[in-house]
Amino acid sequence: MRHFTEYPPLSLYIHFPWCVRKCPYCDFNSHAVKEEIPESQYIDALIADLEQHAPDIWSRSVDSVFIGGGTPSLISSEGIDRLMGQVRALTKLEPRAEITMEANPGTFEQQRFQEYRDNSINRLSIGIQSFNDAHLKTLGRIHGASEAIAACETALKAGFDNYNIDLMHGLPGQTVDEAKADVVQAVNLNPTHLSYYQLTLEPNTLFAANPPRLPDEPTLEEIQDQGKAQIAEAGFEQYEVSAYARNDRRCQHNLNYWLFGDYLGIGAGAHSKLSFPAYNSIVRHSKARHPADYLKTATSPDRIRGETLVSEADARLEFMMNALRLNNGFSVQEFEGRTGETIASVRRLIDQAQQDGLIERDLQQIKTTDLGARHLDTLLHRFMPDNQDSDSKTGLTGTVIPIIGL
Repeated sequence: MRHFTEYPPLSLYIHFPWCVRKCPYCDFNSHAVKEEIPESQYIDALIADLEQHAPDIWSRSVDSVFIGGGTPSLISSEGIDRLMGQVRALTKLEPRAEITMEANPGTFEQQRFQEYRDNSINRLSIGIQSFNDAHLKTLGRIHGASEAIAACETALKAGFDNYNIDLMHGLPGQTVDEAKADVVQAVNLNPTHLSYYQLTLEPNTLFAANPPRLPDEPTLEEIQDQGKAQIAEAGFEQYEVSAYARNDRRCQHNLNYWLFGDYLGIGAGAHSKLSFPAYNSIVRHSKARHPADYLKTATSPDRIRGETLVSEADARLEFMMNALRLNNGFSVQEFEGRTGETIASVRRLIDQAQQDGLIERDLQQIKTTDLGARHLDTLLHRFMPDNQDSDSKTGLTGTVIPIIGL
C-alpha cells in the first residue's frame, strides 16, 4: 500500500508552443508562427494558470524551472522577465535553482542571450542537431552550421557557464565520418552538457508519413559507439542513455523527471505529475493543447483536458522506466520517497533480474548491468503491472481525489 512520508522534489515546466517552422521529425506540441505571437496575452495566461495551481504546491520548494517549446527564445526578454518575476512571487523558487531555456541558433534569438542571462535564466539548451548544412536542411532546420557555432559562442560570451547542445545522430544519409565531425565540433564549443540521441521517426510527423532513408543498423551502431567514445574522451560523463555532463553539470530538471519527482506544467499542452501525501495519491493532468484553446481557458478549470490517478502498479513501472535509464540507477530511498511504497513491492522482480544478470545492487543502490542496459526493454517488461505481485496490483480505486485549486 502507498503511504507517503514526504513530498518528492518539485520542478516547474513552462511551455511556449510556437516556432518559426515545424521540423519534419518533431512530435512536440509546437505550431509554426503564421502571424504575430500574442506574447503578452500568452504570458498573462501562464501567470493565471500558475496562480490557480498555487494551493497545489503551497510551501513546496521549486528546485528547477525549464522553459521549453516550441522555441521559447522567440519571446522577448521583457516577457521572460515579467514571467520569472511572477514565478518568484507565486512559488517558493530556490535561490540557486537551475533555470533552463531552450533556444534555437537563429541570429534573432542570439541577440537576446545576454538579456536572458540578465533576467534569471542561468542555463541554455541550444537545439543544434547537426553542424552539417546538408543534414540541417534535411531536418528542416532554419539555421546553418555557421549560425550554430555562433550561437554557442554567443552563449559563452553572454556569461552562460552552463549550457547544453542538442545533437542528433543516425540522420538520413549520415556517414560515420560525418557523425564524428559533428561530435568534434560540439565538444570544441565547450558546452557543459551534451544531449546526444538517435533520430527516431515518431508517429504523426512528416518523417513518419514519408520516411527518409536512414543508416543501416551496423552503421548506426558504429556511429553510436564512436560518439560515446569521443564524448568520454572529451571529459564528459555519461549519466543517462543520451545525456552527458562535464564537471558534474548534470541537468537537474531532467534528473527529477527520471527519478519520478513531481513537476507542475503550465502552458499549452503542458503535463504535470503531482503527489498529494494527505491522500497518498499521485495525479497526472494535461492542459489544452492548441494555443487558441489554452488562451480561452487559462483562467478556468477548463484548461485541464485530462486528469488521471496513478495506481501503485503504474507508479512502479513508470519509476523503473525512467530510473533504470540512469547509469547510476536509483537508491532505495528514492524509490520509496517518490512512489510512497517500500522496496518490498518490487523485491521479487529485482531479485529475479539480479539472478539473470540484468541488475546489480548493494544495500542502497540499484542499477542495470551492461547486459541490462543493452536489453532495457526486456528488463522493463518485467515491471509491467501484469508481472507484478498479485497482492500489489490493486492500485487506488474509488473516487478520484480532485487537485486543489483547479
